[in-house]
Amino acid sequence: MQARFEPLQPALLEAVIAVEQQAHPHPWERRHFEDALQVGNQAQVLCVGEGEACRVLGYFIAMQVLDEVHLLNITVAPDYQGQGWARVMLDGLRLWAINHQAQTLWLEVRQSNTRAQSVYAAHGFVEVGRRKNYYPAAHNERENAIVMKADL
Repeated sequence: MQARFEPLQPALLEAVIAVEQQAHPHPWERRHFEDALQVGNQAQVLCVGEGEACRVLGYFIAMQVLDEVHLLNITVAPDYQGQGWARVMLDGLRLWAINHQAQTLWLEVRQSNTRAQSVYAAHGFVEVGRRKNYYPAAHNERENAIVMKADL
């Protein structure tokens, strides 16, 4: 399967939101994506197919502040998880960040998401802290986040 990155455009927003809702128990809302696009965050969709027929494999949204890039959202569609697409997206993010003179990548990940933590660690991210009660969880509870960073 040959995949490519495309900037997140309004024509792809519905497909991205559908993946977000399938992949996460507490998904981003439409307004989060719209806000990210409005302020100019880097938003890339990994897909196969052309234009509106693009089948979304995954996407990432990142924000650059000076020489740091913060990964806000990275998601692989459930049907494509475990096939290495998250690694492809992290490689794409790293390349974009380097091309924009970033020195460091930052992210938060759910404490319970050990699979994602392993992928991040394989890409040079290390744990540097925790944010208590950062993420919403089931039954109106909260879950801690692990803060990770990678030097570029």
